Parts: sequence; C-alpha cells; structure tokens
Amino acid sequence: MALVNHTGPFDFVIFGATGDLSRRKLLPAFLRRFHAQEFSDDAQIICVARTALNTEQFREQTEAALREFAPETAQDEQTLHHFLGLLTYITLDALQPGGDWQALKTLLATNDRPRVFYLATAPALYSPLCEALARHDLINQHSRVVLEKPIGVNLETAQAINHGVGQFFPEASIYRIDHYLGKEGVQNILALRFANPMLEKLWSSEAIAHVQITAAETVGVGSRGSYYDESGALRDMVQNHLLQMLCMVAMDAPASLGSDDLRNEKLKVLNALRPMTPDMVRRNVIRGQYVAGELKRKDVPGYNDDLGTGRASNTETFVAIRTKIRTARWGHTPFYLRTGKRLATKTTEIVIQFRPQVWPIFTNMPSPGRLVIRIAPREELSLVTAVRDPGAGGFRVRNAKLSMSYENAFSVTYQDSYERLLLDAVRGDPALFIRRDEVEASWRWIEPILNSWRHAMTPLEPYRAGSWGPASTRALLARDGALWHEDMLT
Repeated sequence: MALVNHTGPFDFVIFGATGDLSRRKLLPAFLRRFHAQEFSDDAQIICVARTALNTEQFREQTEAALREFAPETAQDEQTLHHFLGLLTYITLDALQPGGDWQALKTLLATNDRPRVFYLATAPALYSPLCEALARHDLINQHSRVVLEKPIGVNLETAQAINHGVGQFFPEASIYRIDHYLGKEGVQNILALRFANPMLEKLWSSEAIAHVQITAAETVGVGSRGSYYDESGALRDMVQNHLLQMLCMVAMDAPASLGSDDLRNEKLKVLNALRPMTPDMVRRNVIRGQYVAGELKRKDVPGYNDDLGTGRASNTETFVAIRTKIRTARWGHTPFYLRTGKRLATKTTEIVIQFRPQVWPIFTNMPSPGRLVIRIAPREELSLVTAVRDPGAGGFRVRNAKLSMSYENAFSVTYQDSYERLLLDAVRGDPALFIRRDEVEASWRWIEPILNSWRHAMTPLEPYRAGSWGPASTRALLARDGALWHEDMLT
C-alpha cells in the first residue's frame, strides 16, 4: 500500500479561478489528492475571479469540470461533494478600486498556517496582484505566491516581473511553476543518473555521441490561439520546458537534493550553453509552421485556418535547435531540442545516443546503442544494446531492446504533474520550482534567437500536419552523421 504524505491545514487562494487552467488542471489535481487523503477538510480553497458568481454557482460549474477532467475520481460521489464543500468563491477584480477584499481577509483570518496565492492569470497581472495583496495586509510570514509560466516574453519583461513580485515577496516565497518538473519521468532522470553509478560513469562526451530532447504534440492550437499566436513554440515550450529537461540531463551531481543545490547545478548548465550569435541561429535553428495535412487518417487544417483570424501569421509552431554545452563533461556532445504542434506522434522523450565501438571485433556491428527516456504519454525506459543473434551462425550481432514501464513495474498510476507541485507549494518545498536566476538565464540564451528572427534571419518553413516537421530538420542532425529517433526505427 502506498504511503500517504499527509499535509496539514492550509489556505490556498486561486486568482483566475474560472479560467481553463483552474478548470482543467488545478481543481482536478486537488480533487485527486483529496481523494488520496493527502489533505483533509480542514483545508480551504478560495477561488477568486471577476466573473459574477456566488459560491453555490461556482461549485456547480466546478462539479461539471471535475466530472469531465477527473472522471475516474469524480465517480466517488461522497468524496466529490465533500471536496466541493472546501471551495469558496469570491467575485473580485483585483485591479479595480473597491472589491470585496474584506471577504478574502475574513476567510484568511487564521495566521499560523500555510497560505498560498496561485496566480493563474496573465503575467502582466502578477506584480499588480502582489501589490494589492500587500496593500490589503494579506501577506504574512507563512505566505507563498505561485507564478504560472510564461514569466515574461523576453529578458526585460521577465526581470520586470521578478522585480515587481520581489518587492512584496522574498525570493524564498516565490514559486515559479514549470509543470514538466512535476512529471514523474523528469524527476526519475535524477534517480536514473545519480542512483546508478554505472550510468553516471558513461554520462559524458566520452560515451555519448548526442542527446535528443523532443516534445511533440499532435494537436493544433485549439482554444489557445490568441495566446499562442503571441507566444509561439520557442517561448511556449523551449524557454521553459525543454531547457529544464536539458538541465536535468546535463547537470552535474548536486551536493544534495535540497532545492538550492539542485537549482545551482541547473543554473550552471544554462550559463554554459553556447551563446546564440546571429550566425549560430542561421546554422543551428529551424522554425516552421504547420499547413494542412492528415493525422490519424483525418484531414486537418493548417495553422492559419486554425487561428481563424483571416490573416496570415508569422508565428512558429515548430522549433528545432542544435546546441552545445561548454563544459569538460559535454564539450563534444551536441544537444538537439525539438518541439512542435500537429506532428506525427504525441511524445515527450529524451534519447541518449551512445558512441560506436572504437575498434569493433564483430564484422556486422549494428547501429550504436541508445537509452530512451520516455516521459509522455507513458513513463518508460528502453535501452537498445547489441546482443548475439541466436538465429545466425558464428558471432553475428544485432540490436535488442530492454524496456521497462514505470506503471507496470510499480503497479501504480502516477500523479499528474500539478498534483505534486500544488502540494509542494503548500509544504514549502521549492526544489521542483524555478528560481529567479534560472528564468533570467534561460531568457538570456533565448533572446538572441528572437532578435535574429525579428530581422528575418531564419525562414519560416511550412510542414504538413502529420509529419515530423520541416524537411530541413533532418539536415540539422545529418551534419553530425546522426538521425532523429523515429528515423532510427525505419
């Protein structure tokens, strides 16, 4: 039976509680953890938004959302209705004078328990919301604030948000969330590397030819069109999720699993990334946009049709980047980052490609071995290694795959990434959240790419929906004599 990490009483305030993030992720995550008995009915979840609703109306809307986005848990009617009783709704526009701040103050009258403010709003509201919390005397020594990504749209705006929020909360109380760090497969990278000395001894340029990090989606922009068209794949995925995964793969062993030790090592990786000069961007970055194609035997429209604005957009829906890390461990190993919408398969994976035998004694050596860390849609590990072919005479070898599914191996269904992170914020554990200097270091590396794109140094290449992106993406690896993972399988 799994151990329950029970959390004591707390107050959790969600600003933007009627938005998609709250409906699809935050409240379903809380329901699942309540069902798992990780917290009790002495907690309260205060939901704040501008929409004019009373608590009963909000609970009715939330019940419908929970039945849609957490159906397996919502089937337990007793737990569902018990959980809904923990929710209180307040209509409040934090940027308008007046507002029912007194109702919020009354609900937060207890001063000696954790108090988390989750800002599920536009980033432009982060600083004003924190100023309003301070003005109404709602921040105390037990308070924390959680900031959703994106933290800004470039280095300057990220620094402005960090400064604005930092005027009212100390850095130790600011939790910048990247839900990829809450994924079990990402966290398992640490265990895979640092609990297995034989792997850690191979974890460098000496044994690893290259690393691929892919986050591929089959969906288009959907209802996020207005946000996505302002953001694009580079800001939406690379600056945060992919760079965080790169850090987990490339970091040196931290002194401990303490939050600062972990984040110090990630920061070293970000600072060691080879700077993206304009020439580097031209040679090592590919940007694309999906056009009409076919997915799962169904015709799907192109990006501009999905947007429905009636105008052509120059926003990228695909990015591939080749980079290197300027350290003794990784200096001779290229890292490839790739993300896109309307790609052939939904997958998030990291491919560790090992180097070939320096002086092979077998005459029919197959392609070198590789380790594949799959993070989504299922957490899996597979190691491709050469073995003797039992069906052939002599010493002929071929590749075989050793696989492990975390779910099957441990007979457990893993938590959604938000489930882990929400209660980590309550417990005051910042290890899987992003520190200010990490955010700014990642923007510092990304910004030259954005600047080059503004000067039209990288063409926007079309790719058919259902493909693996622009044709030039293969050439990015071919320069190093490498193939993308899906090409290795054909």
